[in-house]
Amino acid sequence: MGGREEILNINPCDVFKKYNVRPSYHRIRIYEYLKNRLNHPTVDEIYRDLSEEIPTISKTTIYNTLKLFVSKKIVREITIENNELRYDIITEPHAHFKCEICGRIFDLDLEIDVPKNLDGHEVQEYDIFLRGICKECLKREGSKE
Repeated sequence: MGGREEILNINPCDVFKKYNVRPSYHRIRIYEYLKNRLNHPTVDEIYRDLSEEIPTISKTTIYNTLKLFVSKKIVREITIENNELRYDIITEPHAHFKCEICGRIFDLDLEIDVPKNLDGHEVQEYDIFLRGICKECLKREGSKE
């Protein structure tokens, strides 16, 4: 599990069954939120958006659910900058690009052959973060000239 196409087409309850996670309404909604947005949200963003729909949801529930999802490798925890944790439902290796103008974060397919053993170290996971200006912002900037 982990590829974009697979994630978009799978039922949350099937994911939970595969990873031995007991489904609950809040867990399903948090999983669906991540699946439907693919925007690498923070806990605060998830809480802000879901609390409008589910007034009984708490940040603690979101934190605990995401902690469970990370421990089961259903989602990845990523740090784009500083200490801001974000959550990514795409678990297969890929790169992230952050636009310095609009602040959006994009997934990028980047073919990099990272060896399992690097200078005697066992590589278990890697993250690649790129920064720059996204194509939409470049178009807007170009149209201002």
